[in-house]
Amino acid sequence: MNLRLQFDTFHIDWDLVPEILREVGMGYHPAKTHEIAFNNSYAVVFVFDEENLIGFGRAISDGVCQAAIYDVAIRPAYQGKGIGKMVVRQLTERCSGCNFILYASPGKEPFYEKLRFRKMKTGMALFVDSEKKRERGFTE
Repeated sequence: MNLRLQFDTFHIDWDLVPEILREVGMGYHPAKTHEIAFNNSYAVVFVFDEENLIGFGRAISDGVCQAAIYDVAIRPAYQGKGIGKMVVRQLTERCSGCNFILYASPGKEPFYEKLRFRKMKTGMALFVDSEKKRERGFTE
């Protein structure tokens, strides 16, 4: 493995983003929607093995108090090698001093717990497709 990190959105093949999200069982949108979301994010991390995109993540933030992490996804063949942990650490370093929130795919909570994230007792959500999110285990 010859990993390379990229912290901007230049020269990304946006068609690969929904492909990777689909591979890992996460929700995804058309490529253009992800391009807009990543371009509007406070911090982004893309991980390449040689020139092949294998994972990414992004954070939205005010830069001083609050941040939220989204779309952390690593291709299945590369999972379990510390790459996801590296992505999350890069995002938290780029929003240093902020409180972080995120929502994990059901069953992935232990990964984030190892990175010192804790379940919230007061978290609330208002989703566009709330019934689908309830069926997938995101809400009560």
